[in-house]
Amino acid sequence: MTLRVVFDTSLLVAAAHSRHGASYQLLSMLPSRNFEFALSIPLYTEWQAVLTREEHMPAGASVEITLGFLRYLASLAHLQDVYFLWRPYLRDPDDDMVLECAVASGSRFIVTHNVKDFRRAENLNIKAITPASFLNILRTQA
Repeated sequence: MTLRVVFDTSLLVAAAHSRHGASYQLLSMLPSRNFEFALSIPLYTEWQAVLTREEHMPAGASVEITLGFLRYLASLAHLQDVYFLWRPYLRDPDDDMVLECAVASGSRFIVTHNVKDFRRAENLNIKAITPASFLNILRTQA
C-alpha cells in the first residue's frame, strides 16, 4: 500500500526558495513508488495564487513556467474531491482546506513547515510533519 500525504503550500514555497532543503528533495523524488500526494481543487488554486506571487517564484522563473510546473505536479497527484467540510476546525481557513483534503483522501500526513498550525489534525488521525521528518520516514521504509 502506498503512503498517501498532502503537501501544504509552505512546502512548495520552501522548495522554490532553496534547492538544498528537504522540501526540494521531496519534490525531486516525484513521481515516487514510496508515496503519493493528494491534491484538491481548492488546494491547487491556493498553490497557484501563492506560487505566482513575485516573492515566491524561483529566480528567473516566469508566471508561465511556474504554472507549468504546478500543472506537472497536479498530473502526478491523487486528485481528491472533498465532499465534507471540517470548517472551522483550525485557526486558518486555508489550513482547513489542507486538512479537508487529507481527511477525504485518507492521508496519514500533512507535510508542512507550519506543524503547530495543524495540531488539532491529530484528533482526525492525521499527523502534521515537516518535510525533513517525512524524508526520514521514507528512508526507514526503504
